[in-house]
Amino acid sequence: MTDFALSFDAVAAQYATARPDYPPELFETLEELTGSPLDGRRVLDVGAGTGIATRLLRARGARVIAVEPGPGMGAQLHAALPDVPLVRAAGEALPFTDACADLVTYAQSWHWTDPARSIPEALRVLRPGGALALWWNVPDSPWSAAQEKRLACRVPGHHGFGVAVDTEHLIASVAPAASRIHRSLTWTRTISLDAHLAHLGSRSYFAALGPDRAAPLLAQERAELLRVFPGGQVKEHYTVELTVALKPAAAAS
Repeated sequence: MTDFALSFDAVAAQYATARPDYPPELFETLEELTGSPLDGRRVLDVGAGTGIATRLLRARGARVIAVEPGPGMGAQLHAALPDVPLVRAAGEALPFTDACADLVTYAQSWHWTDPARSIPEALRVLRPGGALALWWNVPDSPWSAAQEKRLACRVPGHHGFGVAVDTEHLIASVAPAASRIHRSLTWTRTISLDAHLAHLGSRSYFAALGPDRAAPLLAQERAELLRVFPGGQVKEHYTVELTVALKPAAAAS
Protein backbone atom coordinates (compact mmCIF):
# COMPACT_ATOMS: atom_id res chain seq x y z
CA MET A 1 0.00 0.00 0.00
CA THR A 2 1.54 3.32 -1.09
CA ASP A 3 1.49 6.74 0.54
CA PHE A 4 -0.67 7.94 -2.35
CA ALA A 5 -3.28 5.30 -1.53
CA LEU A 6 -3.38 6.28 2.13
CA SER A 7 -3.63 9.96 1.16
CA PHE A 8 -7.32 9.34 0.49
CA ASP A 9 -7.90 9.56 4.25
CA ALA A 10 -7.40 13.33 4.01
CA VAL A 11 -10.37 13.63 1.63
CA ALA A 12 -12.48 10.70 2.83
CA ALA A 13 -15.73 12.66 3.29
CA GLN A 14 -15.31 14.31 -0.11
CA TYR A 15 -14.57 10.92 -1.67
CA ALA A 16 -17.76 9.47 -0.20
CA THR A 17 -20.00 12.15 -1.68
CA ALA A 18 -18.28 12.94 -4.99
CA ARG A 19 -17.04 9.67 -6.45
CA PRO A 20 -19.21 7.97 -9.08
CA ASP A 21 -21.18 4.79 -8.42
CA TYR A 22 -21.22 1.84 -10.81
CA PRO A 23 -24.04 0.92 -13.22
CA PRO A 24 -26.43 -1.98 -12.54
CA GLU A 25 -25.10 -3.67 -15.69
CA LEU A 26 -21.77 -4.19 -13.94
CA PHE A 27 -23.30 -6.39 -11.27
CA GLU A 28 -25.51 -8.20 -13.78
CA THR A 29 -22.39 -8.95 -15.83
CA LEU A 30 -20.55 -10.08 -12.70
CA GLU A 31 -23.35 -12.54 -11.95
CA GLU A 32 -23.28 -13.77 -15.55
CA LEU A 33 -19.51 -14.31 -15.62
CA THR A 34 -19.36 -16.03 -12.23
CA GLY A 35 -22.40 -18.19 -12.94
CA SER A 36 -24.52 -17.33 -9.90
CA PRO A 37 -26.44 -14.42 -8.37
CA LEU A 38 -24.84 -12.19 -5.77
CA ASP A 39 -27.72 -12.81 -3.40
CA GLY A 40 -26.45 -14.84 -0.44
CA ARG A 41 -22.82 -15.02 -1.60
CA ARG A 42 -20.02 -14.23 0.83
CA VAL A 43 -18.01 -11.33 -0.64
CA LEU A 44 -14.78 -9.72 0.57
CA ASP A 45 -14.72 -6.18 -0.84
CA VAL A 46 -11.02 -5.28 -0.60
CA GLY A 47 -9.86 -1.68 -0.72
CA ALA A 48 -13.49 -0.84 0.00
CA GLY A 49 -12.78 2.82 0.63
CA THR A 50 -15.92 4.64 1.73
CA GLY A 51 -18.09 1.70 0.69
CA ILE A 52 -19.37 2.72 -2.76
CA ALA A 53 -19.17 -0.81 -4.20
CA THR A 54 -19.83 -2.38 -0.79
CA ARG A 55 -23.23 -0.68 -0.67
CA LEU A 56 -24.17 -1.78 -4.20
CA LEU A 57 -23.07 -5.39 -3.60
CA ARG A 58 -25.07 -5.48 -0.38
CA ALA A 59 -28.12 -4.07 -2.17
CA ARG A 60 -28.04 -7.14 -4.40
CA GLY A 61 -28.15 -9.44 -1.38
CA ALA A 62 -24.44 -10.25 -1.01
CA ARG A 63 -23.08 -10.94 2.48
CA VAL A 64 -20.25 -8.43 2.32
CA ILE A 65 -17.23 -7.95 4.55
CA ALA A 66 -15.44 -4.67 3.79
CA VAL A 67 -11.63 -4.64 3.91
CA GLU A 68 -10.02 -1.17 4.06
CA PRO A 69 -6.57 -0.14 5.36
CA GLY A 70 -7.27 3.59 5.72
CA PRO A 71 -8.88 4.64 9.03
CA GLY A 72 -10.46 7.78 7.57
CA MET A 73 -11.98 5.94 4.63
CA GLY A 74 -13.09 3.14 6.91
CA ALA A 75 -14.79 5.62 9.24
CA GLN A 76 -16.85 6.95 6.34
CA LEU A 77 -17.82 3.40 5.35
CA HIS A 78 -18.83 2.48 8.90
CA ALA A 79 -20.92 5.65 9.26
CA ALA A 80 -22.81 4.89 6.04
CA LEU A 81 -23.02 1.10 6.50
CA PRO A 82 -22.89 0.42 10.24
CA ASP A 83 -24.14 -3.15 9.85
CA VAL A 84 -21.39 -4.20 7.40
CA PRO A 85 -18.40 -5.90 9.05
CA LEU A 86 -15.28 -3.79 8.50
CA VAL A 87 -11.74 -5.18 8.73
CA ARG A 88 -8.69 -2.92 8.59
CA ALA A 89 -6.26 -4.75 6.32
CA ALA A 90 -4.67 -4.67 2.87
CA GLY A 91 -5.01 -7.08 -0.03
CA GLU A 92 -1.50 -8.43 0.38
CA ALA A 93 -2.32 -9.92 3.81
CA LEU A 94 -5.99 -10.80 4.18
CA PRO A 95 -6.81 -11.88 7.75
CA PHE A 96 -9.22 -14.63 6.70
CA THR A 97 -9.10 -18.42 6.61
CA ASP A 98 -8.55 -20.41 3.44
CA ALA A 99 -11.53 -20.98 1.12
CA CYS A 100 -13.88 -18.76 3.12
CA ALA A 101 -15.27 -16.49 0.36
CA ASP A 102 -17.29 -16.91 -2.82
CA LEU A 103 -16.09 -13.66 -4.34
CA VAL A 104 -13.25 -11.19 -3.75
CA THR A 105 -13.81 -7.74 -5.28
CA TYR A 106 -11.56 -4.75 -5.91
CA ALA A 107 -13.50 -1.67 -7.03
CA GLN A 108 -11.12 1.07 -8.21
CA SER A 109 -8.46 -0.21 -5.81
CA TRP A 110 -6.46 -3.16 -7.11
CA HIS A 111 -3.74 -0.95 -8.66
CA TRP A 112 -2.74 0.04 -5.11
CA THR A 113 -1.66 -3.53 -4.33
CA ASP A 114 1.37 -5.65 -5.18
CA PRO A 115 -0.15 -8.24 -7.57
CA ALA A 116 2.52 -10.82 -6.73
CA ARG A 117 1.06 -10.88 -3.21
CA SER A 118 -2.56 -9.80 -3.63
CA ILE A 119 -3.44 -12.37 -6.32
CA PRO A 120 -2.27 -15.41 -4.30
CA GLU A 121 -4.02 -13.98 -1.23
CA ALA A 122 -7.29 -13.59 -3.10
CA LEU A 123 -7.07 -17.12 -4.47
CA ARG A 124 -6.20 -18.47 -1.03
CA VAL A 125 -9.34 -17.08 0.61
CA LEU A 126 -11.59 -18.04 -2.30
CA ARG A 127 -13.40 -21.34 -2.23
CA PRO A 128 -12.81 -23.64 -5.24
CA GLY A 129 -14.86 -22.22 -8.09
CA GLY A 130 -14.91 -18.76 -6.49
CA ALA A 131 -13.99 -15.58 -8.35
CA LEU A 132 -11.75 -12.55 -8.10
CA ALA A 133 -13.32 -9.46 -9.73
CA LEU A 134 -11.41 -6.27 -10.48
CA TRP A 135 -12.98 -3.17 -12.00
CA TRP A 136 -12.39 0.51 -12.70
CA ASN A 137 -14.47 3.45 -13.90
CA VAL A 138 -12.38 5.01 -16.68
CA PRO A 139 -13.36 8.47 -18.06
CA ASP A 140 -14.11 8.02 -21.74
CA SER A 141 -14.86 11.13 -23.81
CA PRO A 142 -12.88 13.68 -25.86
CA TRP A 143 -13.25 16.39 -23.21
CA SER A 144 -12.10 14.13 -20.38
CA ALA A 145 -9.07 13.03 -22.44
CA ALA A 146 -8.17 16.71 -22.85
CA GLN A 147 -8.65 17.21 -19.11
CA GLU A 148 -6.28 14.36 -18.29
CA LYS A 149 -3.63 15.89 -20.57
CA ARG A 150 -3.96 19.24 -18.77
CA LEU A 151 -3.75 17.61 -15.36
CA ALA A 152 -0.71 15.58 -16.41
CA CYS A 153 1.09 18.85 -17.19
CA ARG A 154 -0.08 20.79 -14.15
CA VAL A 155 -0.46 18.41 -11.23
CA PRO A 156 2.56 16.72 -9.60
CA GLY A 157 2.14 12.96 -9.27
CA HIS A 158 -0.73 12.81 -11.80
CA HIS A 159 -1.40 9.25 -12.93
CA GLY A 160 -4.87 9.40 -14.42
CA PHE A 161 -8.16 8.08 -13.12
CA GLY A 162 -9.06 4.44 -13.58
CA VAL A 163 -5.43 3.51 -14.07
CA ALA A 164 -4.89 1.24 -17.07
CA VAL A 165 -3.72 -2.10 -15.68
CA ASP A 166 -3.04 -5.20 -17.78
CA THR A 167 -4.99 -7.35 -15.34
CA GLU A 168 -5.28 -10.43 -17.52
CA HIS A 169 -1.53 -10.60 -18.13
CA LEU A 170 -0.70 -10.02 -14.46
CA ILE A 171 -3.13 -12.68 -13.27
CA ALA A 172 -1.86 -15.13 -15.89
CA SER A 173 1.74 -14.56 -14.80
CA VAL A 174 0.98 -15.17 -11.11
CA ALA A 175 -1.86 -17.70 -11.30
CA PRO A 176 -1.91 -19.35 -14.74
CA ALA A 177 -4.51 -21.93 -13.69
CA ALA A 178 -7.13 -19.25 -13.07
CA SER A 179 -9.29 -18.60 -16.14
CA ARG A 180 -9.78 -14.94 -17.00
CA ILE A 181 -12.61 -12.99 -18.64
CA HIS A 182 -12.66 -9.27 -19.51
CA ARG A 183 -15.65 -7.06 -20.29
CA SER A 184 -16.08 -3.33 -20.96
CA LEU A 185 -19.33 -1.53 -20.09
CA THR A 186 -20.26 2.11 -20.77
CA TRP A 187 -22.43 4.52 -18.79
CA THR A 188 -22.89 8.24 -18.10
CA ARG A 189 -23.88 10.60 -15.32
CA THR A 190 -24.64 14.34 -15.32
CA ILE A 191 -23.51 16.34 -12.28
CA SER A 192 -22.85 19.95 -11.36
CA LEU A 193 -19.49 21.54 -12.09
CA ASP A 194 -18.91 21.87 -8.34
CA ALA A 195 -19.54 18.14 -7.89
CA HIS A 196 -17.16 17.31 -10.72
CA LEU A 197 -14.43 19.46 -9.17
CA ALA A 198 -15.04 17.78 -5.81
CA HIS A 199 -14.57 14.48 -7.60
CA LEU A 200 -11.26 15.70 -9.03
CA GLY A 201 -10.17 16.96 -5.63
CA SER A 202 -10.76 13.51 -4.14
CA ARG A 203 -8.12 11.94 -6.38
CA SER A 204 -4.97 10.80 -4.63
CA TYR A 205 -2.61 13.25 -6.30
CA PHE A 206 -4.78 16.25 -5.37
CA ALA A 207 -5.19 14.93 -1.83
CA ALA A 208 -1.42 14.56 -1.53
CA LEU A 209 -0.96 18.23 -2.48
CA GLY A 210 -3.15 19.51 0.34
CA PRO A 211 -5.97 22.07 -0.03
CA ASP A 212 -3.77 25.17 -0.37
CA ARG A 213 -1.82 23.82 -3.34
CA ALA A 214 -4.80 22.04 -4.89
CA ALA A 215 -7.16 25.06 -4.86
CA PRO A 216 -5.52 27.12 -7.64
CA LEU A 217 -5.19 24.04 -9.86
CA LEU A 218 -8.88 23.24 -9.42
CA ALA A 219 -9.75 26.89 -10.15
CA GLN A 220 -7.86 26.61 -13.44
CA GLU A 221 -9.81 23.48 -14.27
CA ARG A 222 -13.11 25.22 -13.45
CA ALA A 223 -12.30 27.89 -16.04
CA GLU A 224 -11.40 25.26 -18.64
CA LEU A 225 -14.59 23.27 -18.06
CA LEU A 226 -16.87 26.32 -18.25
CA ARG A 227 -15.77 26.63 -21.87
CA VAL A 228 -17.07 23.12 -22.54
CA PHE A 229 -20.07 23.19 -20.19
CA PRO A 230 -21.17 26.84 -19.94
CA GLY A 231 -24.38 25.83 -18.18
CA GLY A 232 -22.40 24.33 -15.30
CA GLN A 233 -23.70 20.77 -15.79
CA VAL A 234 -20.99 18.24 -16.62
CA LYS A 235 -21.83 15.03 -18.50
CA GLU A 236 -19.31 12.38 -17.49
CA HIS A 237 -18.86 9.34 -19.74
CA TYR A 238 -17.28 6.20 -18.28
CA THR A 239 -16.17 2.80 -19.47
CA VAL A 240 -16.11 0.23 -16.67
CA GLU A 241 -13.24 -2.18 -17.29
CA LEU A 242 -14.03 -5.48 -15.55
CA THR A 243 -11.76 -8.50 -15.23
CA VAL A 244 -12.92 -11.71 -13.55
CA ALA A 245 -10.55 -14.56 -12.63
CA LEU A 246 -12.11 -17.90 -11.69
CA LYS A 247 -10.36 -20.17 -9.22
CA PRO A 248 -10.28 -23.76 -10.50
CA ALA A 249 -13.10 -25.79 -8.98
CA ALA A 250 -10.96 -28.76 -8.01
CA ALA A 251 -7.51 -27.31 -7.39
CA ALA A 252 -5.79 -25.44 -4.62
CA SER A 253 -4.75 -21.80 -5.17
